Amino acid sequence: MALTGKKAPHFISGAVINGEEIVDNFSLDQYLGKKHVILFFYPKDFTFVCPTEIHAFQEKLAEFEKRNAVVIGCSTDTEETHLAWLTTPKENGGIEGVTYPIIADAAKTIAMNYGVLAGEYFFNNDTRQWSFNGAPVAFRGTFLIDKEGIVRHESINDLPLGRNIDEYLRLLDAQLHVEQYGEVCPANWEEGEAAMKATNEGVTEYFSRN
Repeated sequence: MALTGKKAPHFISGAVINGEEIVDNFSLDQYLGKKHVILFFYPKDFTFVCPTEIHAFQEKLAEFEKRNAVVIGCSTDTEETHLAWLTTPKENGGIEGVTYPIIADAAKTIAMNYGVLAGEYFFNNDTRQWSFNGAPVAFRGTFLIDKEGIVRHESINDLPLGRNIDEYLRLLDAQLHVEQYGEVCPANWEEGEAAMKATNEGVTEYFSRN
């Protein structure tokens, strides 16, 4: 079920913050009314495509922060595994140097509620046991959540397909433009280009902010 236009699912979970500190009660509530959030899910620690994305978000972190947004990662690994990976040097396959929060979703409930778990639990009535079908990790889901906690964009990549981080900066720019000017952003819009306003008569006009 799509989450766009709805309240982002609430959670409280363990996480690693600042690349070195484990906290037990991390949630998005701390950003309500203050920050936009880019929440991204990745499949697993100590893998191959995942660290390229995690480092790419870190490289662009200052750009997100300039736009008053925070970046938050999440996978179904534990806090301890996150911390071990965060203290492993990049040249050894680690993500040392990453400073934004990384959430632990070992119970897989966050991924399930956001619709990105790459499998599902089911109860076998014959054996009277729970089983899991699929991969018990998260797809590469990405969510743009506004200051009011509303999901404004969601996208889900299959496990082998890495993300383009610049696209999330573009989407964030578009959301900020919509909030500030009440205009809508056409295809391929980028910051500084003309946006559009729908009039009461249904006629669309273009407005340039240059």
